[in-house]
Amino acid sequence: MPADLAVIGLGHLGLPLAQAAVAAGIETIGYDTDPRQLAEPAAGRTPADVRRMLSSGFRTVTDAAELGRVRTAAICAPTPLRGDGALDLSALAEAARALASRLRPHTTVLLESAVQPGTTENFLRPILEQGSGLRAGRDFHLAYSPSRVDPGSRTHGYANTPKVIGGLTPACTESAAAFYGRLTDKVVRARGPREAETVKVLETNFRHVNIALVNEMAVLCHDLGVDLWDVIRCAETKPFGFQAFRPGPGVGGHGVPLDPSDPRNPGDPGNLSDLGHPRDSRDSGVPGALDVPGVVPHTGRAPGHPLRMVGLAQEINSRMPRYVIQRCATLLNEHGKSVRGARVLLLGITYKPDLPDLERSPATEVARRLMDLGAAVSYHDPYVPDWRVRDVPVPRADSLYEAAANADLTVLLQHHRTYDLQGLAVKAQLLLDTRGATPAGAAHRL
Repeated sequence: MPADLAVIGLGHLGLPLAQAAVAAGIETIGYDTDPRQLAEPAAGRTPADVRRMLSSGFRTVTDAAELGRVRTAAICAPTPLRGDGALDLSALAEAARALASRLRPHTTVLLESAVQPGTTENFLRPILEQGSGLRAGRDFHLAYSPSRVDPGSRTHGYANTPKVIGGLTPACTESAAAFYGRLTDKVVRARGPREAETVKVLETNFRHVNIALVNEMAVLCHDLGVDLWDVIRCAETKPFGFQAFRPGPGVGGHGVPLDPSDPRNPGDPGNLSDLGHPRDSRDSGVPGALDVPGVVPHTGRAPGHPLRMVGLAQEINSRMPRYVIQRCATLLNEHGKSVRGARVLLLGITYKPDLPDLERSPATEVARRLMDLGAAVSYHDPYVPDWRVRDVPVPRADSLYEAAANADLTVLLQHHRTYDLQGLAVKAQLLLDTRGATPAGAAHRL
């Protein structure tokens, strides 16, 4: 049976989009080559959410032929970081190829994956055109819309979060606007796909830079004997020119800081053949523009300067797990204990509260470093039944209060709503709160 929408990739981006579309009465199918995406719902969705979607007509398909029967196709493929720090576009390329061979005229193709500016035009467009024989902007519509999913949020959903869109042509933009207008209260039109892609870069980097600033303030205030949490409480009363951010043990999640001038993002010319990227620059207006996909091509001018603030922010945020270990060692030492042989309980190991998502959670590095120093590490997290570090299972505490009472040091890494921190502070021998969530004076704060 034909559908109005195909969501390609049902992870932390695709599943929320599919859920919003189903709720809006749009006939929707989900295509994903990884069946675990529905077995382990992402982005705060639960198995009950998925069951409601299925009962409302949502279908999951594994046959790519189904993609040729829809009016709108949204690509939500993951673009994780590779080991060298570059974006991995292999899943995006695979999704594009699956769609391209079935693409029909007049279809609207939307990209929501996190990418570098220029990726929609210089990477996705050629794959779609080569595989379909159609031309973007003439035979089918092509647009980019950055995902603004806030996993687990009770206040910001799809309908009340404005959607930014940028189409290859004005007609592409309007076609995308017509679709997203069915899902959200407000659609914001960017000048084009590169502007829309850069919106995502700015929003993500804004978060990382400000978290880095407050993380540095946390270290400074600890050295000065100043209560940073009280400083933030007072500062956020300013009605203009300030937005409160809070420190933590590190930065996790799916949004990663990006520097568009860094040629490693998403890759160098050597990896294009692996992604099925055609080596030409037709219709781009820039000779060789496809040689480095995802990097803004420069026409007759010097390349842009690197975003030094982004690099520095990433450096600062990546140091926070080491700073947490330093604080752990200091606290243990002050109480006559060594890290080696100490029993350390980690509370909350996900990257965000009240979600099961472990994506780039700083808890992993904290655990690794503690283990390297000889600590006996265990954990408690109501959302994570099993956890492995270096492929070794980490013991899970069943009784939280009992585990805290027996541990030499308890470290709160993530504040889940289910945690009674007042009671926990009473039971724990020694408690380090990296989230500033405990009552003042009840624990040692970051």
